[in-house]
Amino acid sequence: TASSCASPGPPCLVSGWGTISSPTTRLPNLLQCVNVNIISHQRCQQAYPGAITAGMVCAGVPQGGKDSCQGDSGGPLVCRGQLQGLVSWGMEHCAQPGFPGVYTNLCKYHTWIQETMRSSS
Repeated sequence: TASSCASPGPPCLVSGWGTISSPTTRLPNLLQCVNVNIISHQRCQQAYPGAITAGMVCAGVPQGGKDSCQGDSGGPLVCRGQLQGLVSWGMEHCAQPGFPGVYTNLCKYHTWIQETMRSSS
């Protein structure tokens, strides 16, 4: 996992086995992958007022059409070869313009993850 947080800009890759249509559910036969961009914390808070914490990061594309969706939860958000996030939540209708996907911001949990792994071994 990344010890430093990803900044807005360069593409990240999200992958999963979740639905490929929304709102109806249609599951894929192959693992799906899509490039999305980290969205600034401020823009994320504007999209979801009162719902975004420091432990979350948003990613998507401004025009919509690319997103994680139902069934992708827990899947990886990889930026520059580092695991930056885990699919968490988003709009019921996925890939809507102006409403990025919300991910657990793993850099905020890096120390806890390392300590937990050490104490478990």
